[in-house]
Amino acid sequence: MSIKEDFKKFAMKGNVVDLAVAVVIGAAFGRIVTSFVNDIIMPPIGILIGGVDFSELKVILQEAAGETAAVTLNYGMFIQTVINFFIIAFSIFLVIRIYEKTKGKEEEKPVPVAAIPPQEKLLTEIRDLLKEKE
Repeated sequence: MSIKEDFKKFAMKGNVVDLAVAVVIGAAFGRIVTSFVNDIIMPPIGILIGGVDFSELKVILQEAAGETAAVTLNYGMFIQTVINFFIIAFSIFLVIRIYEKTKGKEEEKPVPVAAIPPQEKLLTEIRDLLKEKE
C-alpha cells in the first residue's frame, strides 16, 4: 500500500472525524472560557483587591531602552491562564460525569431474552431426556 492510500484509509475512519470535531469544539470552548475569565470573573476580583487589572500585573526585569521593549515577567496573565485551566477542567469533569451517569442508566436496562425457536426447544428437551436415561 502506498502512503497516499494508507493516509486516505486513516483519514476516513470515524475516529479521526470525531477527533477533528472535538478539537474544533474544544478550541471554541476554550475561547469562551477565556472570555468568561477575562471579562466576567477577573474584573470583580480585581475590584475586590483594590482595582487591580490582573493582565497588567508584571515584574519588569529590564526597562525599555530606545526601540528595545521592556522585558517583563507577566504573572497576572499566568494567573488568568491558571483560572482558565481550572474552569475548563471542571467543565470537562462535569460533562464526563453526566455522560457516565447517562451511560450507566442505559446499561442497567435488562436485556430482553430472545424467544427460543420451537425446533431448538424440542431438541433441548430431547437432549435432556437422553441425559436422564444414561
